[in-house]
Amino acid sequence: MKQPMIGSTICLVVLACATALAQNTFSSGSTGADGAFSPTQSATITVPDSGVFNFTTVNIPSNVTITYVRNTRNTPLTILASGDMHINGVISVDGQPGSSVGFGGFGGPGGFSGGSAGVDNSSGSIGDGPGAGRGGPFNAANGGCGGGGGGGYQIAGASANTAFPGCGGGGGGGGAGGPKYGSKTLVPLIGGSGGGGGCGFSQADGTGGGGGGGALLIASSGTITFSNGAVTSRGGNAGNIPTCSSGGGGGGGSGGAIRLVANVITGAGQLLINGGNGGFEGASGGLGFARVEAFDLSGFTLQNITPVSSSLPNSATPANTPSLQIASVGGVAAPANPVGSFQGSPDVILPANQPNPVAVVVNAANIPSGTTVNVTATSSAGASTTAAATLSGTTASSSGTASITLTNGLSVLTATTVVDLAKTGDLHPFFINGERVDKIEIAAQYGGSSEVTYITHSGRRIRGVR
Repeated sequence: MKQPMIGSTICLVVLACATALAQNTFSSGSTGADGAFSPTQSATITVPDSGVFNFTTVNIPSNVTITYVRNTRNTPLTILASGDMHINGVISVDGQPGSSVGFGGFGGPGGFSGGSAGVDNSSGSIGDGPGAGRGGPFNAANGGCGGGGGGGYQIAGASANTAFPGCGGGGGGGGAGGPKYGSKTLVPLIGGSGGGGGCGFSQADGTGGGGGGGALLIASSGTITFSNGAVTSRGGNAGNIPTCSSGGGGGGGSGGAIRLVANVITGAGQLLINGGNGGFEGASGGLGFARVEAFDLSGFTLQNITPVSSSLPNSATPANTPSLQIASVGGVAAPANPVGSFQGSPDVILPANQPNPVAVVVNAANIPSGTTVNVTATSSAGASTTAAATLSGTTASSSGTASITLTNGLSVLTATTVVDLAKTGDLHPFFINGERVDKIEIAAQYGGSSEVTYITHSGRRIRGVR
């Protein structure tokens, strides 16, 4: 039997003009557990399951590029240091390019993937993410075949202007660009969206859309110093084709998110968040977000023209993080490192004489008392049952018990809850891109990532991690 754990992080950011305030200090919250990071050669590193590195110091030499790729949970990447950081080389969370044989490119860590191309006279697929580009359409009536739209983020992705009549006959519309979303505060921290896939002919597939740039937070308790270094979260280019005889080209992925926080940020460097290029007749992705937060930015010079917002430092590891986890099942405590999968060994084995229904205890922190948590047990055959637990205690610490009927054999337990900000005085509504967020929906499977969805007043759903 597998156990889920749910968690999210909530903080509110108050903007202010960044000035030198020597009497104030910022702490990144790094534990230093990962020691000093000072690579001597370029490397590709998979983001850890937690999404967080806790370094003492960071030194990226010139001519060294460290490329981070997504983990299975696709968490944003957080790099913390208790000391100073020197970025003379490159730190990259770029989205991957779309394939010339139809597959969409993966997004960078915390970013979203591009759409696949159409095959056998069909339209391309939409990309992933809140600002996904639409797939290039195939017009069966006249044989028109369109390129994919670009992914959007800070700005909307470009739309493919028209289906190209030279590839089978008539015209028609190209794939629409994805909408803009998110906030310059980068709360929540979300990556870029994927471009749409190009359309395909019966004898020639289109190309895949580019992946969106990743979501990256870099925070130092000391100084972040650039010496002609760069941090990049660029959207991936769409797969390339030489002519329309090969089908439609995909759209480029949007740029991602880069947030730097320290007491001092200085030196000359680049923050690159541009969208990827579209393939043949495909459209380009939109710009991402970049943000710097420090008490002293007077010595920091951008070597590119990327628009960057700024403020005084805000917490990199916010307090009062809401969390929800299953503490025990049938009186058996959950293990420290669960597998949470039908493919692995059981995390919890109940005795044969265990009474049914089974008591499932959930513990919560920073979630209002009285909140309902739904616990679902899914058997290996696919059947599922759900029971509710009501949290009691305080907002800071609460618990509840669900009584759920389990079938014989393996089951995976998941838990979900929705916090209605408009109906509680413990957590207050906040805004994303000018639109009020009324609810936070949290869902996770034990052993997998917590997925947080922000539901705005108009009903728009914005996925991200807070």
